[in-house]
Amino acid sequence: MAIQEVVPNDGGAQTIAKLADILNRKGAKWDYIVSNPTTGSKYKTERYAFLWKVAQLKKIGEAWLEAKYQLEIDREPYYCTFQYKGKNFTLSNFHAITKKLQPETEIKYFKFLPKQYSEHNLIFLGDFNCPQSHSVFGPLKGMGYKPVFQNQKTSLKKQCNGSDCLASEYDNIFINTSKVEVINTGVIHFYQDFESIQKTKEISDHIPIWATIEIK
Repeated sequence: MAIQEVVPNDGGAQTIAKLADILNRKGAKWDYIVSNPTTGSKYKTERYAFLWKVAQLKKIGEAWLEAKYQLEIDREPYYCTFQYKGKNFTLSNFHAITKKLQPETEIKYFKFLPKQYSEHNLIFLGDFNCPQSHSVFGPLKGMGYKPVFQNQKTSLKKQCNGSDCLASEYDNIFINTSKVEVINTGVIHFYQDFESIQKTKEISDHIPIWATIEIK
């Protein structure tokens, strides 16, 4: 489980610990890790988090924030390598700047990351604040990285139009098709469990996305 937008203050990291504790009381052992604050402005600084079932995944080495492009990317990606049945993959957790600030000016640097981390099976995921159809993803797609979701809106509207509550196609997962096969995908319409969209947004203004994958 990859989480973005963990606030650096006001108990963000402690809340992740509380979530892990709740999960650990459900019958399976979970572990977690929270990043250091990103290096953007104070207003934009955030943390990232990963949670995983220890019986299923083994964390390999130390997780790290992107260093080379930390000046070009306000909330630089957070990487962590996991092993499943002897096969490694590295998740790159990312939260782009908002749409009005042009997230494509950050995403354009992602084309350099596969070569920079050539020994890693990178999986890019998170809130790109930009649809996968944008031309900025062209270089990644050209290297074999394909979006798991297409035409799937994930951010919440200010107000629902009947049952239509989703606004923009911002969240996605990019996998290297030569190394990873997608078995199944889905989204969680958790806002349907709340009495109003305003109450929903006290939790998040995006819906969770998920994918079942196989490492080749």
